[in-house]
Amino acid sequence: MAETRYRGRRATSIENEWVRVTVLHEGGHIAEILDKRSGVNPLWTPPWESIEPSSYDPRKHPEYGADAESKLLSGIMGHNLCMDIFGGPSAEEAAAGLTVHGEASVAVYEVTATRTALTQRACLPQAQLRLERSIELDQRTVRVAETVENESATDRPIGWTEHVTLGPPFLEKGATEFRAPATKFLVLEEGNGELHRFTDAPVSGGFTTHLVDPARDTAFFVAWSPRSQVAFGYIWRRADFPWLGVWEENHSRKDAPWNGRTLTRGMEFGVSPVAETRRQMIERGNLFGVPAFRWIPARARVEVRYCAAIQSNVTACPAGLVRKAVEVRFEY
Repeated sequence: MAETRYRGRRATSIENEWVRVTVLHEGGHIAEILDKRSGVNPLWTPPWESIEPSSYDPRKHPEYGADAESKLLSGIMGHNLCMDIFGGPSAEEAAAGLTVHGEASVAVYEVTATRTALTQRACLPQAQLRLERSIELDQRTVRVAETVENESATDRPIGWTEHVTLGPPFLEKGATEFRAPATKFLVLEEGNGELHRFTDAPVSGGFTTHLVDPARDTAFFVAWSPRSQVAFGYIWRRADFPWLGVWEENHSRKDAPWNGRTLTRGMEFGVSPVAETRRQMIERGNLFGVPAFRWIPARARVEVRYCAAIQSNVTACPAGLVRKAVEVRFEY
C-alpha cells in the first residue's frame, strides 16, 4: 500500500472488509484500529495538533511542554510501544537525549505493506536495539508479531510495554466497561511528580498495576462502549507480558499540552509493573515475586506475539467476548 496521511502525519493503512489499521511512520504508533461497520476507532487521538517527532524543536514548540516527555507528546497517538524503558529517563539520560518511554516512541520507521499486512522496522542507536513489527489482518482480528534484536555484546535488562491508550468517543466517563483477568493489584500514588509509595486501596484515576492471573497461559483485556455497541480488546501470552497497568487522565493535568482537556485511559501490558526510571526498575527487581523487567541476551533476538480484535453490534460486555474471538486462532 502507498504512503498516506493520517491527522497530518505520514502513515500507512491496511484494511479488509471489516477493519482498517493505520500506523504512523514516526513513532511507529498504531494510530487506528477502525471498525468499518460502525466507523469507531477506540484508540486515543490527542486533542492537540500532532507533528512528526523529527521536526520537534523545544524552542519552536513550547505548546508540548518543556521536559523529556515533550518530544513524545508532540507525536503520540493510539498504541505506543515503550522500549527499552517504561517510564522516564534519568536526569543524565534526558541530558543525553533520551525521551520518556524510550527511543521506539519517537524513532523513524521503515514501513512496507500489502493490502492486508505491513511491516515496520526501526533502529534504536542509543539502546543498540533493532525493532521489527509485523501486522496482519484476519477478519476482525489484528495479528501482531514484534521482534527485538540486541546488537550489543552485553546482556540487556529492558522495559517493554504495549501502551494501548483509548479515547473519546469510544471512551466515555461512567459508561465504557472494562474486563481483565487480574489477581493482585497495587495503586501507585504520585506526589510532586515523584513516585513515593504504594497503597492497597483503589482510587479513581492515576495509575494502578495489575498482576495477570498466573494460572492463565493467555491474558487479555476487553473494553465495551454502550453508546457505539463496539467491543475492543487485546490478547497476549502471559509469560511475555505478566503485568497490566491502568492509567487514567480525567482532565486533571493542567500543564501543556494537556491543558485540562484530555480524557483517556491506558491499558498497558508489558514486562514491568510500574512506569519508572531504568535504575528504579532494576533496583525494584520484582513485585509479588514476578520480575519487573526482561533480559535480552547479547546478540540475541526475542519475539512476542499478540492480537487485537474489534466487534460491532455488541449489546453487553462479557469477559470472554473478544478473548474467545481471537483465542481460537492465537498461535505461536
